[in-house]
Amino acid sequence: MSADVTFRSRRWVRPEDLNAHGTLFGGSLLRWIDEEAAIYAIIQLGNSRAVTKYISEIDFVSSARQGDLIEMGLRATAFGRTSLTMRAEVRNMITRERILTIEKIVFVGLDDHGQPIPHGYTDITYERDRLPHHHGLMRTEDRSTADQVLAGSNREADTGCDHLQ
Repeated sequence: MSADVTFRSRRWVRPEDLNAHGTLFGGSLLRWIDEEAAIYAIIQLGNSRAVTKYISEIDFVSSARQGDLIEMGLRATAFGRTSLTMRAEVRNMITRERILTIEKIVFVGLDDHGQPIPHGYTDITYERDRLPHHHGLMRTEDRSTADQVLAGSNREADTGCDHLQ
């Protein structure tokens, strides 16, 4: 799977991350993945109220030990009406040995009342792969105005595709 995810986030496995067997505690690893996926979903959806809806089967392939450097990779796979679906992989940064895979992580954007809100996107748009100053997690009612301004812009597109390669 590593050929289709981009590894952006790295962690150093420290003593406080270990379980009773001296290996990386799975709960710590899942927390890190969920946080990384949340950041990516917030940026892609332009909504700071993106929350985890679903995480599919988690395949722990190997373990990490104290001192290991691990890296986490994500790839957006689909947009739903209110959601973004991703897949994840974690590997040892030095050996490239796969530690974990998750085929499906779903995040949903919520409105100010905690209800799912349509985001209006139908395709993965690489231009939103970073947090642009003009789109910076604005209120939903302001988003359509900003999108209209962007659509009329003559600037050269910054695709930022490297995250989803």
